[in-house]
Formats: sequence, structure tokens, C-alpha cells
Amino acid sequence: MTILPPDPDFTALRVEFARLRGERGWTFDELADRSGLARRTLIDLEHGRTTGSLTTWHTLAHTFDVPIEQLLNTLCDDHTPPGTPDA
Repeated sequence: MTILPPDPDFTALRVEFARLRGERGWTFDELADRSGLARRTLIDLEHGRTTGSLTTWHTLAHTFDVPIEQLLNTLCDDHTPPGTPDA
């Protein structure tokens, strides 16, 4: 029997993305200028129309000046992340 991992929490990821953008007061146009990513891509990420690539999230982490783990750890918000010792 194969046990599949839980689904990633993409809602939490996009909420964190929106929080970081809002915290800085950046419009989608400003974030596009700062990151080099397309404005449409950024809108689609925040609205959950796409999940983005690892390269996109890496770029955003650098643009927001946060560790990539801060963004990607949110994918496990609704379950115990792998490698977490038993409590």
C-alpha cells in the first residue's frame, strides 16, 4: 500500500505572497518592475490561478528579501512537514 503525502496548501502560499506584497505597499506593477516577472504572472499567483514554478518563488523570495523557506514552508501549514520529529 502506497501512502501519498498530503496536498500542499497553495492557499497559504498565496496568502503569504499577498501579505508580503501588502506589507511593502507594492502594486503588481511595482513588484513586476522589482522582480522582472510579468504583472499577469503575479496577479495569477496571488489569485490562485497558477501555482508558479520554483524559479518564480525563488525570484520572489529574493525580491521580498526573505528566505525561500518562509514562502515554501506555508505549503505545509495544514499538515506536519516532513522530517518533523514526533512531539
